[in-house]
Amino acid sequence: MDPITGPEPAGPGAAPAHPLIERARGLVPLLDSAGPRIEAARELPPDVLDALFEADLFRALLPRALGGAELAPRVFVELTETIARGDASAAWCLCQGAVSAMSVATYLAPAVVAELFDGPRAVLAWGARHDRARAVAVEGGHRITGQWGFASGSRHARLLGAHIPIAQPDGTVRDRTFVFPRASARIVDDWQVIGLRGTGSDSYAVEDLFVPLSRSCVRDDATARTQPGPLYRLNSHLMYAAGFAGVALGIARGLLDRLLALARDRRPRGLPMPMGENPAVQGHLARLVARWRAARAYLHGTVAEVWAELAQGCEPSLDRRMALRLAATHVINEATEVSVAAYRAAGTGAVLESQPFERRFRDACAASQHLQGRPEHYEMVGRHLLGREQETQFV
Repeated sequence: MDPITGPEPAGPGAAPAHPLIERARGLVPLLDSAGPRIEAARELPPDVLDALFEADLFRALLPRALGGAELAPRVFVELTETIARGDASAAWCLCQGAVSAMSVATYLAPAVVAELFDGPRAVLAWGARHDRARAVAVEGGHRITGQWGFASGSRHARLLGAHIPIAQPDGTVRDRTFVFPRASARIVDDWQVIGLRGTGSDSYAVEDLFVPLSRSCVRDDATARTQPGPLYRLNSHLMYAAGFAGVALGIARGLLDRLLALARDRRPRGLPMPMGENPAVQGHLARLVARWRAARAYLHGTVAEVWAELAQGCEPSLDRRMALRLAATHVINEATEVSVAAYRAAGTGAVLESQPFERRFRDACAASQHLQGRPEHYEMVGRHLLGREQETQFV
């Protein structure tokens, strides 16, 4: 039985774990042992990639009609959490790649999506929009120029994407997303960071690159969807948010696992009793597990509420979208606090690279810096709760 989450549901009426979750659980020991190699290489090594591709995890959110798993959001959150329990960088790349693929699959023609994602090794990576990038409309498509950063998973990706703001006929400005082969770009090796080093989130640049119109789209435009399933009514911002909240939970869970193992056997120098027999340690551990379980239940419950609305054929209401934004933001921050507390509770030895704490601690801190966890989201949700008019973002 799992000492933190308890036994898996069993018996009549209990739903078995999704096959992708079972595969992910089977990969945790490999990812755990490969963690130092992943960090040293600043990318996922071949054996780890082979295992992820063989499990077909990067196609988790692609439509079933195109060979994907079309996972419900709650299952996807569990998937990212499970992989992060083994290694944070692998989980981060998985979340980024799977949601990016879902995002373009929602708006590109199915035949184009099938061509782009023609097997488990077809991974898409991209970075954030860049205001100085430009796209010039030409016959049959656009010619694009620019440089983008933070392309997690770009070192194993076959495809890259670029988001470029373009003025619309009505005077508004919308981002258009362009998809092209990684080989068409110049890669800039600038991923020198404190944590999540194994994501290889390099920058990349293109100059006057032609991209056919069939390989570009305006994302999160309900009128342009090409996929009918309920999953594809949830916008990419919120799917990223939920998935990365799962990653944060998985990192924290990995640290809790190791803190529990340490506390069972360690006798700190100068103290009168083993760590596991100290009432203060016992209470601290229990409170950390309670915080982790509460955060996980909050995220899963909110995702389930949103999914229930989507499954009824509805567009997700602003109230539901704000609820998911709040849950994801809070869980990322709460999971980070649990990670930090677990690291500190492990004592002096936790600073050593030979111990299983400091790398996970740095990964947790790096993950918390992402846009999805920033505190301004709380303010936006607060204004919504108070009925204040505002320009909403990332919902």
